[in-house]
Amino acid sequence: MKELDELLNIMATLRDPVAGCPWDREQNNSTILPYTIEEVYELAEAIQDDNKDAMRDELGDLLFQIVFYCQMSTEQGGFAFTDIVKNINDKMIRRHPHVFGDEKIDNAKQQSLSWERIKTRERQLSSDENNSLLESVSSALPALIHSLKLQKKAATVGFDWDSPGPVLDKIEEEIAEVRNEISDHIDHEKMVEEIGDVLFATVNFARHMKVDPEFALMSANRKFRTRFGYIESQLEEKGKSLDDASLEEMEVLWEEAKIKKGL
Repeated sequence: MKELDELLNIMATLRDPVAGCPWDREQNNSTILPYTIEEVYELAEAIQDDNKDAMRDELGDLLFQIVFYCQMSTEQGGFAFTDIVKNINDKMIRRHPHVFGDEKIDNAKQQSLSWERIKTRERQLSSDENNSLLESVSSALPALIHSLKLQKKAATVGFDWDSPGPVLDKIEEEIAEVRNEISDHIDHEKMVEEIGDVLFATVNFARHMKVDPEFALMSANRKFRTRFGYIESQLEEKGKSLDDASLEEMEVLWEEAKIKKGL
C-alpha cells in the first residue's frame, strides 16, 4: 500500500540522525511504552463512545506506535515491519486450521478451545518459555484484565464452574469474609487479600455472564463521572459549590441524575 510505505518513510525520516526530529531520535522502547498504553485506552474510549471518527484517529495513532517500535528495531539490526506482518500472518493461518486447513469447527466455543490447544502446543515447542499453563498470561497486564485471562486459561482445562450460580455464591462468600474482617478487627493486609478475592470472583462472574469486566467498569466509571457532573452543574445553577452542599443535597441530585435519560 502506498499510504503504508509513506508512513514507514515518515517514521524513518523522523528518526534520521541528521535531519530527523530531536524528540523522536531520543526515544527508545521504554520511553515510548507509556504512549502506547495511553493510545490503547484512548481507542477503548472511542469504541465505548461508538465514535467512528475518533476510532479512525486512535487506530492511526496506535499504528504509528507499532511503526515506531519497528523502526527502532530495524536501526539495531533487529526485526522490521515486514517481519511482524509475516509473523502475524503465519500465526493467524496456523491458529485457524478450520479456515485455512481441513479441521472442522462448528461454533465460537470450539474455536476458542482449539485456539488455546494450538497455543499450548506452540508453547511446548518453545524451549525459551516456561511450559506452565498460566505462564503465557503476562503479569504486566492491568490487574482486571490479568485476572480475566488467568480464569479463561484455567477454564480451557476444565478448572471452572459449569454455571454462573456458584460464581455468584462465591462472591457472596467473599463479601461475608470482608464483613467478618471488619467486625473482628481491621487487619490491613488481610483486608487487601479479602477485597482482592471479591474483585477476582466478580471478574469471574462477569466472564460467566459473557460480560467484559474491563468494559463494564469503564462504563460504570463513565456513568459516575456523568452523574457527578450533573450534581456540579445543578449546584452551580443554584450558586453553590460542592463544598457548600451537604451530602443529603448531593444525594438528591444524584437520584435526579439517575432518572434522567442518558445519565
